[in-house]
Amino acid sequence: MKLIIQIPCYNEAETLEIALNDLPKHIDGIDEIEYLIINDGSKDNTVEVAKNWGVHYVVNFKKNKGLAKGFMAGIDACLLNGADIIVNTDADNQYCGDDIETIVRPILEGKADIVIGERPIDKTEHFSWLKKKLQHFGSWVVRRASGTDIPDAPSGFRAYSREAALQLNVINEYTYTLEQIVQAGRTSIPIMSVPIRTNAELRPSRLFHSMFGYVKKSMVTIIRAYLMYRPMRFFISLGIIPFVIGFALGVRYIVFIFMGRGNGNIQSLILCSLLIMIAVMIWVLGMMADVISANRKISQDIQKRTRDIDYRLAWIEKNIKEKDKE
Repeated sequence: MKLIIQIPCYNEAETLEIALNDLPKHIDGIDEIEYLIINDGSKDNTVEVAKNWGVHYVVNFKKNKGLAKGFMAGIDACLLNGADIIVNTDADNQYCGDDIETIVRPILEGKADIVIGERPIDKTEHFSWLKKKLQHFGSWVVRRASGTDIPDAPSGFRAYSREAALQLNVINEYTYTLEQIVQAGRTSIPIMSVPIRTNAELRPSRLFHSMFGYVKKSMVTIIRAYLMYRPMRFFISLGIIPFVIGFALGVRYIVFIFMGRGNGNIQSLILCSLLIMIAVMIWVLGMMADVISANRKISQDIQKRTRDIDYRLAWIEKNIKEKDKE
């Protein structure tokens, strides 16, 4: 059983070594632990720090591409290098390295394929009151959208089995955390959460520059992910609004007819027809989106199988080359 711990990095030279020193060197049930960093266009000596420490793999971006793309590049590299379990943690040492065993254990025991570390948000001193409330609210929205019971949706401290990692897809360029939970919940990937600890803050978060920007981008990400996996329900709910208003106007017009006042309220009939037509068009869009969603599921299954074959062949080829060198 091979575990690879990956760390996305962007100008992390000052904190990376602290985070690396905190990582475990042995976990019961794991035969081999390796370390990987994703250098997301760093302008400092992040890569040198990582190499001097002894990380096994470095994924390099010449230009900053953002957390989501960096995360997926790391997942690809981990799978390519034969990982059975992948753990994602932060370079700012936000999470306790000892808790990696905590989030890996449910995968080793076959209880889940994705495990998310639940931070003690209310007890985290460097979180403002507003940030704590927004974290709770955002997690509640994700739970509703995903059908899961994950209490800390934005947490980036996660463990993935190989099976789950092969199925991961991140569409947005902002963050992977929220979209993945919706995907896992709506595609029945076994997912669970375990309590973890956090360390003192070494630097401010770089994921967002303002609370408003964070909320806006998070909501767009959640809605987009929900649209991908439950389009019919979304469009039916959306279409109900104009349909109900149009239906009410139609009933109102009929009542006026029976009262002998129908001629003076023809505008209500026109608006009624328009709103009901809009509702029907929205529902037709929903049906089309549902068909596209069904085809996407087939494509994802093909993608998963293709990825698995490609990674296994690449791993075999790599081992053969290493043996030839010996």
